[in-house]
Amino acid sequence: MALLGKAALAMWWDIAPAHRAEFEDWHTHEHFPERMGIPGFHRGARWSAVDGGEGFFVLYELEAYETLVSDAYLARLNAPSPWSTQMMPHHRHMVRSQCRVLESRGGALSRHALTVRFSPADGAAQRLRAHLGALAGSLSSRPGTTAGHLLQNQTPTIATTTEQQIRGGPDPAADWVFIACGYDRSALEVLAGTELSDAALVVAGAQAGALRGLYGLSHSDTALDVG
Repeated sequence: MALLGKAALAMWWDIAPAHRAEFEDWHTHEHFPERMGIPGFHRGARWSAVDGGEGFFVLYELEAYETLVSDAYLARLNAPSPWSTQMMPHHRHMVRSQCRVLESRGGALSRHALTVRFSPADGAAQRLRAHLGALAGSLSSRPGTTAGHLLQNQTPTIATTTEQQIRGGPDPAADWVFIACGYDRSALEVLAGTELSDAALVVAGAQAGALRGLYGLSHSDTALDVG
């Protein structure tokens, strides 16, 4: 089963230890239910850095790219709750990619998620997409791994939202994102150092300098869970 829909919102940020407990309370009990109540939001998942650091990775699976500019979603972005207004300034180093799903194989949820952020080299986008699509297909059936998903950012042309203003302005975005999911952390660690290493990605058609992160699942909701 692939990602639920044709679009996704992929985000990374850090939360300082002093705010972590309240952040997870808010994100689980207010923010996820709020987002899952927006038409076109199918599922949200939050992972935390496996190394015990401050990083989080959040993925929302969306019906269509148009969900990102829908009146219902923009209304929430421009009218955050008092608790959201309190928590938003604590989202440090946020990267927020509003994406179309290019390739998706296997299930979206697993104990661990490896994210790789990168850009294609000039003229190599189609070759890179084909290579990573094949890798995604193989990950859906390998021992230790369960899925692979390739996303491409396409930031909508809209005014800076109230939530972004609270965080200090427009958020930077990752260009392309590959997400490998698995139940075996070591399998993903090997993958990060082999088929998704900088050397392998450059040969496949990516620019050098990809950013990798390994995360463990913290919480997930679907629209049915909070309806």
